[in-house]
Amino acid sequence: MSSSTGTASPTLRSVTIPYADLKNKDADLSAKIEEGFGPNGLGILSISDVPEFSSLRQNLLHLSPRLANLPQKVKDELEDPHSRYNFGWSHGKEKLESGKPDLLKGSFYANPILDVPTTDMFLKQRYPSYCSSNIWPDSALPELETALKALGKLMHDVGLMVAYHCDQYVSKGMEVDQNESLKQILLRSRCHKGRLLYYFPAPRSDCVPDSDSVSSWCGWHTDHGSLTGLTCAMFKRDGVEIPCPDSTAGLYIKTRTDQIVKVVFGEGEIAYQIGETTEILSRGYLCATPHSVQAPKGEEVSGVDRSTFALFMQPDWDERLNFPKDMHIHKDVSSPCFKFCNFQSTLHI
Repeated sequence: MSSSTGTASPTLRSVTIPYADLKNKDADLSAKIEEGFGPNGLGILSISDVPEFSSLRQNLLHLSPRLANLPQKVKDELEDPHSRYNFGWSHGKEKLESGKPDLLKGSFYANPILDVPTTDMFLKQRYPSYCSSNIWPDSALPELETALKALGKLMHDVGLMVAYHCDQYVSKGMEVDQNESLKQILLRSRCHKGRLLYYFPAPRSDCVPDSDSVSSWCGWHTDHGSLTGLTCAMFKRDGVEIPCPDSTAGLYIKTRTDQIVKVVFGEGEIAYQIGETTEILSRGYLCATPHSVQAPKGEEVSGVDRSTFALFMQPDWDERLNFPKDMHIHKDVSSPCFKFCNFQSTLHI
């Protein structure tokens, strides 16, 4: 990884794999997978030159401010309290590290693969964060559905290719049952979740609280799922796209040695991060890392908004996960086999 030290924390470039190499099943990408996802990696790598990605990213992220600025009555109709606001519009429902409601950003959640994951009412009631149906602003912003599904489906398909090469790498160190491989677990899942995020602009007199903190926009966390796909953020002022106004803003990751580093990847690349479920199932061959997002600060921040999209790829709600017996497991897990649905969704980026 290339690095620079012009900021308080070193800035590292993510490990990058060209799409042409990724789609080649005969290519041995183990060295790249290990460098990005392995025990000494940052838990992130990016895929470059994905066909149509740049245009699909632009299409969706340009809709983010329009969605956030719809009339409040329309946004209220897009909320789904039963799913714990894990479908449709959500604003002010999450809390910052300080315990205060997070009013800095709004989110729109949807399953880009299945509008209706299940029609079983028992499952809908028991697992509403995963089994509920999508809610779309059909009249107020009809193009949102097409744009989110198109980008989400592409990131899902590329994510499955990443998962395939992860399986190839892991299989060199441990036996992998093909039916329980990362790719197969994700391929049969019905509960992948897309999250379109919009960070509201703040006037200079109302700057972001704790803006000097590297977790000022999103607190420290480790993704609980399998694989998270990320787009590079889009910044705008008065509706016009601009570069990020603060070079210190962005994604920060805590390394294995507890060093905090800023990680960057290209605007035309899809980044993927490993989640805790994958780390456990792979016996640590693939590793998740704590990460946060720092807000921009300074005079140039006034009136600037930020849009981005994340795809959380995770096992199905009734997927039976067989944990390795020789792997340390969190204390709250009492059996080497358990259902993924015991987790509650905490989707952040």
